[in-house]
Amino acid sequence: MFKKKVRAKDKSKRNSPRPGNSNEVVRVRVPREGEVIGIVEQRVGANRMIVKCLDENERNCRIPGSMRRRLWIRPGDTVIVKPWEFDGDRRGDLIFKYTPAAIDWLKRKGYIKEIVSEF
Repeated sequence: MFKKKVRAKDKSKRNSPRPGNSNEVVRVRVPREGEVIGIVEQRVGANRMIVKCLDENERNCRIPGSMRRRLWIRPGDTVIVKPWEFDGDRRGDLIFKYTPAAIDWLKRKGYIKEIVSEF
């Protein structure tokens, strides 16, 4: 009896670039108090990985449950690490992953010049 109205899909949205894929740097997250920039060296398993941090510590970091499905981390990615209050020199949480455009911005501003010379 009743017919449903079918809407035509908006093709302009389908082909438009997504905000995360652009090469422009809109706003870069800088480490806050108690946070450190690091580079992922190795995945250990069970959502844990070894990260070489700017403060010259190697930390066994985990991805918190709220970020587990949002952060896909591979070796070589630049991340922000929040060290734990206890055993902070050896362990921490991964809380943010930088895009390649953001990494270039951090290099130009001098945030990661020390760690680049090591690798």
